[in-house]
Amino acid sequence: MIPSGRIVPCSWVLAHSPFWVVDFNLNFCSVILLTTRGLGKFDPSIIKARKLCLASLALTLFSVLISAYMVCVSSQSAQESLLSINQMEHESLNNWIWDGVYYHPHLFGGLMLTAALLGLSTSFFGGIGVPSLPYLWSNAGIFHKKKRGKKRVRVYMDGCFDLMHYGHANALRQAKALGDELVVGVVSDEEIISNKGPPVLSMEERLALVSGLKWVDEVIPNAPYAITEQFMKSLFNEHKIDYIIHGDDPCLLPDGTDAYALAKKAGRYKQIKRTEGVSSTDIVGRILLCLKDTERDNSSLNGEHHESISEDAHASQFLPTSRRIVQFSNGKGPGPNARIVYIDGAFDLFHAGHVEILKRARQLGDFLLVGLHTDHTVSEHRGKHHPIMHLHERSLSALACRYVDEVIIGAPWEVSKDMVTTFNISLVVHGTIAESNPLSPVGIDPYAVPKSMGIFRLLESPHNVTTTSIAQRIVSNHDAYMKRNAKKAESERKYYAEKKYVSGD
Repeated sequence: MIPSGRIVPCSWVLAHSPFWVVDFNLNFCSVILLTTRGLGKFDPSIIKARKLCLASLALTLFSVLISAYMVCVSSQSAQESLLSINQMEHESLNNWIWDGVYYHPHLFGGLMLTAALLGLSTSFFGGIGVPSLPYLWSNAGIFHKKKRGKKRVRVYMDGCFDLMHYGHANALRQAKALGDELVVGVVSDEEIISNKGPPVLSMEERLALVSGLKWVDEVIPNAPYAITEQFMKSLFNEHKIDYIIHGDDPCLLPDGTDAYALAKKAGRYKQIKRTEGVSSTDIVGRILLCLKDTERDNSSLNGEHHESISEDAHASQFLPTSRRIVQFSNGKGPGPNARIVYIDGAFDLFHAGHVEILKRARQLGDFLLVGLHTDHTVSEHRGKHHPIMHLHERSLSALACRYVDEVIIGAPWEVSKDMVTTFNISLVVHGTIAESNPLSPVGIDPYAVPKSMGIFRLLESPHNVTTTSIAQRIVSNHDAYMKRNAKKAESERKYYAEKKYVSGD
């Protein structure tokens, strides 16, 4: 309200419009503050805040000038009406606030300017802990544009994944490192038969193994062995794949052509380093070697001679390193109040039964600790031709499983009280399906201590598949696998003879 009976000067407009005054002072001081703080810096938040304050300051000045001009122009015509109103209402205008504003506009404006400066300087120097203006606005998100999510890179890798081993796992780990999401194609049984020979594991078992790996995000069943043009278009358009991945070892079709030629031609192909020392062919060879040794042992008393497979041809060439173990490890320990579940075993020839029992064990707690028995312990309880995979190979296969948090490499056969205390174990579990050597002497129950403590639980194994049953599949199809391995073994020897160093991994 304008005081009655008084001519309105421009200074009164400034003094009587506290919103304008405060806005002007705050914006002016904010610009100075931002300039001082942002001197020599290129902070996007400071630059944006400075621009906004300058714009607001200009708008404030424009509004004040327009209002003052309008009041001053109309003051002459308004004077007469104001005088008449003054005679009628003068007694009701004894408000000391309006009088002070009218008679001392510069004092009033000065007080407001001082308050604004004090507020901003206090914020600047942190006297009362009030956040400084530009940073307060920045934290409020005023100057932050809505960030568009970066497009996630999806990579594709396929394979037969028959007799799943740590070499497969390491290949998928490397593939995942080349993108954000890993989609894995599992080749159909029919395609494997026509290109390589009969698979040892069924599609269901191979899907369970691939899905159980910690680096896999999606699985495509019944993928073709060769990347055809139609399938490649499906990968790019339907599955939104950016790159197709394969190892540095050649993958040739029966006609001798490259299975990934189209992907390479399209410029959407990336290569990873092959994991040395293991292959499905090598594992089949080890199993056949064990079979041959068993037959030779059984018939040696009769003086019969059996052609043996070269032991050197199928001996493990895996060279374990601490770096590889770190690459497979989660790198995280259990929380302070975590429920730790422990399960132990050989976990030889890692199969779908292992994946399912580990999944069930993990569901019983917050952290799954897996104990891997030594080669000597496994051999003692299962026979001299066991294990097929040695300790470090078995450890990597277990670590690659998404349900495993940590492993004990060379766990003792018996679970002691000291072990329970050391690892803060809350529950010890064991599956109903387990292998043992019927000729081994009956010893002490390895779970006697956790049973006495009331922390032991027997889990129903979801599958009856075992390492021995898988080996028996190969034995029953002996001729087919001998023929398959003879062909693959030749390509293996050629690869190792011509291989060159490949960086990466």
